[in-house]
Amino acid sequence: MSDKIRILVADDHPLFREGVVNTLAAEPDIQVIAEATSGEQAVKQAVDLLPDLAILDLTMPGIGGTAATRQIAAQCPATAVLVLTVSEDADDLLEALKAGARGYVLKGVSGHGLIHAVRSVIAGEVYITPALAAGILSEMTRDDSADPFEDLTGREHEILELVAAGLTNRQIGERLYLAEKTVKHYMTNVLQKLHVRSRVEAALLAQRRNLESRS
Repeated sequence: MSDKIRILVADDHPLFREGVVNTLAAEPDIQVIAEATSGEQAVKQAVDLLPDLAILDLTMPGIGGTAATRQIAAQCPATAVLVLTVSEDADDLLEALKAGARGYVLKGVSGHGLIHAVRSVIAGEVYITPALAAGILSEMTRDDSADPFEDLTGREHEILELVAAGLTNRQIGERLYLAEKTVKHYMTNVLQKLHVRSRVEAALLAQRRNLESRS
């Protein structure tokens, strides 16, 4: 069995797509197994080939990148999605994350930066272009005088740390000997206490808190 990271690249601009493919193909442990030019084609390729990672543009013809992300996340849970787009709009970013994207990178990224994002997502991390991540975290932090993490129970802290590490509810349940439904209930409480809308946003806050505590 190949140890290479198998990637699908979907973008309707041939020259840009070729550049992305060449950048990825230059890495010895990465293999581009398919290319797509529309949202529908990206979903079909993902379902047929089950790549480790799908790199999607947001503004492709047809259903577009966000809808394609949602369908891939639902039909191919083992395939991570990394959005590669020109959009710096916070709403586009949040929609992509809610749809199931594990990464969001701007098209001005360097080849090295793209490879770093790919490896981060494959490792189970959530990767967002740093400038955008700083902006969205600022919006998510409503009251600097209060620490919402203080409202979390010990078990909720424990589960949130595992979510930030990239584990699914099922994996967390197996790790902590809890039913998957119980983990989901805990996460619902965590989202409410942190005033965020998704587990990805909660993970971002947890990761930032960990970085601040080390500095």
